[in-house]
Amino acid sequence: MRTTMLTTGGTIEKTYDERDGSLRNARTTLPQLLARFRLPDLEIDTRQVLFADSLEMTDEHRETILAATIEAMDSAEAVIILHGTDTLERMGELLHARLSDLRVPVTVTGAMRPCEFRDTDAAQNVTEALLATRLVKAGVDAVKAQPRAASSWRTARIASS
Repeated sequence: MRTTMLTTGGTIEKTYDERDGSLRNARTTLPQLLARFRLPDLEIDTRQVLFADSLEMTDEHRETILAATIEAMDSAEAVIILHGTDTLERMGELLHARLSDLRVPVTVTGAMRPCEFRDTDAAQNVTEALLATRLVKAGVDAVKAQPRAASSWRTARIASS
């Protein structure tokens, strides 16, 4: 299965800077995350779209992600977008509104804790997103961690063609 993963930033890709003690979106952590998995039957193309906290994303950023998604759908059997969880649903709603005639699943996911953290939810969310792209029909879905008090995982259908 050919899958394109678009990185846009968000907590899932924040890195810790020991010099100033900050967490920020400076580089992708996706290669390190994917190296943890055994994915013999997947061909994954990763594309760095932007690095931004989703609370700082503008409409221009969202349009850039939309354009990258449309481009990725030309050659992929599935598209996964790594995105910040604070505005993940907003991105999903935009994708649903603007993508017509979907022929592949588009899954948006993120994490509440950075990929580099020991107790991250990034690996689980990316695993869930990879699974979702195999099980669902063409449409827009979101896979996102929930607070511990709630049910632990949720996959929500935003739209289907």
